[in-house]
Amino acid sequence: MKAMPDPRTFRDSTQILIPCELLADLREEIKAEFVVTIYEHAPGMCRIIGSPVEIRAVSDFLARRGIATP
Repeated sequence: MKAMPDPRTFRDSTQILIPCELLADLREEIKAEFVVTIYEHAPGMCRIIGSPVEIRAVSDFLARRGIATP
């Protein structure tokens, strides 16, 4: 019998948790270019949620602008 995969694996590939201040100038561009949802998860922290393909693309987009994502 196969073990169930760890849910954190899926969560990590479908979201980015990042300080909202880093998204201030990019939020609208991200929402226009990618199929993702962005919302304030906790005070000062934003969660970007999307498919693994979209999250990878957003991560690359942010990296090109000097913003590292975990």
